[in-house]
Amino acid sequence: MVVMEDVQFIQNLALILLSAVIAGWICQRIGLSVIVGYLAAGIVLGPYTPPGGLVYDIAHIETLGQMGLVFLMFGIGLRLSIRRMRKFGVSLLLAVFVAAAAVYYVTRLASAMIGFSPMEGVFLATMLMVSSSAIISKVLQEAGIGHERAAQTAMSITVLEDVVAVVMLTLLGSMVSMGAMSGAQVGGALGKLGAFVALAGAGGLLFVPWLLRKLSIAASEELQTLAVTGMLVGLAVVAFHSGYSLAMGAFLLGMIVSETPYRTRVERTMEGMREVFTAVFFVAIGLLIDMRLVADAWWLILAVAAVTIVARVAAAAAALAVTGEKFGEALRTGLMLTPLGEFSFVIAQMGITAKILPERFYPMIVGVSLVTTLVAPWLTRNAAQVSNAIRRWCPRWLLAWQDYYYARIEALKAQERKSALWQVSKRRIVQVLVQVLLVSGLLLFSEPLRQFVEQWMDKDWLFPHASTMLFWLAMIVVVIGPLVALWRNVSALCLLYAQAAVKGAPRAARLSPVVEMVFKVAAGIAMYVWLSTLLPVGPAARWVMLGSMVPGLLAIVLLRRKLVRWHSEMEAGLQSAVQGGSARLETVAPWLVDHGEWDLHMVSCTLPDLADCQGKSIAELDLRMKFGCVVVGIERQGCAISRPKSDVALFPLDKVLLIGPKQQLEKSRQFLMKVSGGASRGEMDAVRMEMLTVPAESSVDGRTLHELSPAQSYHVQIVGIRRAGMRLLNPGGRASLHSGDELLVIGASNEIASFRHWLEETEAPGKNVPPGADDDSSGKH
Repeated sequence: MVVMEDVQFIQNLALILLSAVIAGWICQRIGLSVIVGYLAAGIVLGPYTPPGGLVYDIAHIETLGQMGLVFLMFGIGLRLSIRRMRKFGVSLLLAVFVAAAAVYYVTRLASAMIGFSPMEGVFLATMLMVSSSAIISKVLQEAGIGHERAAQTAMSITVLEDVVAVVMLTLLGSMVSMGAMSGAQVGGALGKLGAFVALAGAGGLLFVPWLLRKLSIAASEELQTLAVTGMLVGLAVVAFHSGYSLAMGAFLLGMIVSETPYRTRVERTMEGMREVFTAVFFVAIGLLIDMRLVADAWWLILAVAAVTIVARVAAAAAALAVTGEKFGEALRTGLMLTPLGEFSFVIAQMGITAKILPERFYPMIVGVSLVTTLVAPWLTRNAAQVSNAIRRWCPRWLLAWQDYYYARIEALKAQERKSALWQVSKRRIVQVLVQVLLVSGLLLFSEPLRQFVEQWMDKDWLFPHASTMLFWLAMIVVVIGPLVALWRNVSALCLLYAQAAVKGAPRAARLSPVVEMVFKVAAGIAMYVWLSTLLPVGPAARWVMLGSMVPGLLAIVLLRRKLVRWHSEMEAGLQSAVQGGSARLETVAPWLVDHGEWDLHMVSCTLPDLADCQGKSIAELDLRMKFGCVVVGIERQGCAISRPKSDVALFPLDKVLLIGPKQQLEKSRQFLMKVSGGASRGEMDAVRMEMLTVPAESSVDGRTLHELSPAQSYHVQIVGIRRAGMRLLNPGGRASLHSGDELLVIGASNEIASFRHWLEETEAPGKNVPPGADDDSSGKH
């Protein structure tokens, strides 16, 4: 029986989706981001709009918002991967965190001057620390500068700021539950977060690629979509029960999937659902906005928006300049990083739900987001002019000092690349950090895992405390592999740095083992302290754990070779997952910056399903002659085609990379994206097989398939001929047709009907040659 509440929920969802389409289309037509339309649609539908709104059930709104958040964070995670973070380099990572810290402290100071409480200042500063990657990517794409150096740097920064946002969400969640936190508590929360990420990441990188590989072999695409959706919601719930937000789990799964070779297929299968729920999320944000509060706080919104724009531009430009970016490029990048979005909304919602922030903060931050989103297209398009104007205002001594600093940073980078010690040791240092976080994650979350085991298994099964002892036995076996690998890496580092420390000393050969032993003793003490703080502290728990160590150590001795092999396989699986992945079209073009006088730009576009250019080759489209633009790359189903030849055809959903003058690029893009709305050129479902009989006195009697060329003339294929009880499969061009022959023909129904009518014609052979047959010399049939 259908309950009225169920119908109300479906009705609300229908209103949300339809209003999102209308408002998003209007904003797209006038040059605004569709996200602005989604927010506006929510405001119109919401319960605060007179006379009461069309969607007024707050519980339904929050549920839809949480579902939208999960899919939105999954999409953001898909854009970030460990491989991509490694390409960013340490300098860009440092710039992101320096800029975030600068915005945080500037906003704290400004909020104190405005009159906000310390806790309100913390939440406001966190909201302004991170930009919206969704809005910035759309703005850059619409501006047609997505492949310039400054734009690529801006996209890299906004993606890395998502990581900052996830970390800050964790810290704010701890502050909500614990109140004010000391430095040690902040460090503990960050360490626990890193352990959880390492544990979930390692498990995910081992399990998810294996599952996707099995599903790709044995399951349909429908079941693969269900599996990914189930893992997405499941990991979000696991993160929630581990003390983190749903967004954390969804973001992690996106990052895990982005490391696998199946990223492109998952993106394709999940794209529709992700876009729907992303729109639902932003509309749900708008539903909770009271426009009366926005009107009352318009001056505050404009003030905070001004602080946001100035602080974000200045912080990003200064951080990039400090880490070695040229001042002009740093300014251009900073001007593209102003829009606020999804994470700011989530942070505001967290503070209001915890009764830390007043209700007016929610419409205020949405208003600030709208202002920064409206200003972002102008700042992005005119970033070069604005940065040049600022440079002209700067004193010459400052520009000269910056040029000198840039040269010094480049020299240090070159020296670092030449450092043999760093090149040899950096990989082991990364492995040590990952292994420490992995073991920490296993031990930190051992208590919840033990409680789960006790619920599943009786506590005193077989003997007293049997489930606990068996749990710790398994935990010791699991942990010992990473611990042994950790110690081996630490020993190798001790040897390397001991040799480096005594290099050039008179008695280096004798001093080296002594220094190495000192380093190993210090490392062993550090490991002891580290493990002691993570192991159970209760007397009973310690005795149970010690009781488990005897059979655990015995199992390790007996199974040491298998344990080493299992750990090696696990490590190899993790490395292949991180280093693997599908080939994708790299579109970064920093060389364009140094050749701006040529007025060459790059833009990419994804062809729609019904594009008029589908099936046509690059030579047929002739973009070079029509617009002066060249196709320099195609990404098709995750595979990159660099410098495609002129005979390569374009197909729907191809991502095409063009290069040419800026004005002509837009015309080329519109030409490729043009859709006339005509019917599709062909559907596989319409293809069928049918038996036809060559009638008596048919004009085709005695003629060969090479002469008739049915494939080219009528787009049908003769795959079999039956004559006098004999069957000929897949006949060649020399095979002839005779009256009474039964033909097995494959093609669309209308094409087969046209071919049948032609067979029935009885005119003289010279008068009924099918169109195009005279031109055919290929022998197709």
